Amino acid sequence: MLQYIMKRILEMIPILIIVSIVVFLFTHLIPGDPARLVAGKDATLEEVSKIRSKLGLDLPIWEQYFTYMGNLLTGDLGTSLKTGLPVSDMFVDRFLPSIYLTLLSMGWAVIIGLLIGTISAVFKNKWPDYIGMVTAVSGISLPGFWLGLILIQIFSVQLGWFPTGGSEGWQSYILPSITLGAGIMSMLTRFTRSSLLETLRADFVRTGRAKGLKERIVITKHALRNSLIPVVTIAGLQFGFLLGGSVVVETVFSFPGMGRLLIDSIAFRDYPVIQAELLLFSFEFIIVNLLVDVLYSILNPKIRYVT
Repeated sequence: MLQYIMKRILEMIPILIIVSIVVFLFTHLIPGDPARLVAGKDATLEEVSKIRSKLGLDLPIWEQYFTYMGNLLTGDLGTSLKTGLPVSDMFVDRFLPSIYLTLLSMGWAVIIGLLIGTISAVFKNKWPDYIGMVTAVSGISLPGFWLGLILIQIFSVQLGWFPTGGSEGWQSYILPSITLGAGIMSMLTRFTRSSLLETLRADFVRTGRAKGLKERIVITKHALRNSLIPVVTIAGLQFGFLLGGSVVVETVFSFPGMGRLLIDSIAFRDYPVIQAELLLFSFEFIIVNLLVDVLYSILNPKIRYVT
């Protein structure tokens, strides 16, 4: 397993290089001139040209890329064109709130999704199953921005239980986490139900019941554990998406996280921040996929990876 992990880590290097090239080119294709935005609306062409030269934007794009990568390898993520602050310092203030929000959203979504999915499979075509499936379909169907606005209207404006935005105190994480995790919970519910129903028809489940094992033991210890591999795959992919995909929710709740920072940076054509964020999200996604592969062997010891 250690050799496999080391091999996967080495494989990250060419992947991240390709991603960095794509991200760099994509960022520079965004319409607009950062030098003009930095200089201001009333700046002359000469002033804009000086700022463009100072920022290195007048160099050939390949030279800009190699300069950026050289700085990146030394741990320098660049300096924000908008604030003039090091990008790494900006990430320090934004990264932890986004991580807390993602972990909270994923945590309750996994627990509730597994619970409802298991109950729906056990009580197939009965009223608990119908309620579970209606809940799952509703969670997938509701757009995140709409659900967030509804939660703000009910629980913040009318009831006053939670703040409408920000990240001050644990209360400010509740509504964004519900909004962010609703779709994930619904998806995990459906995958858990379908995977568990398939496993419950397997021979080893019938053998366990024939031996006189309690139904609770058969379901939780044998059937559910063997049903979790496809569920873990979906959960891992969704966790990777959540790390970089909370843009809409953070915007609705004015949440000072990485997603909100990305939107503000795109609006200002803040190249260093955009590039650093997209590379960070790509790296996080690769790491999550590696952790999912490791988790496979924990859930099913029969799985062995060939190096």
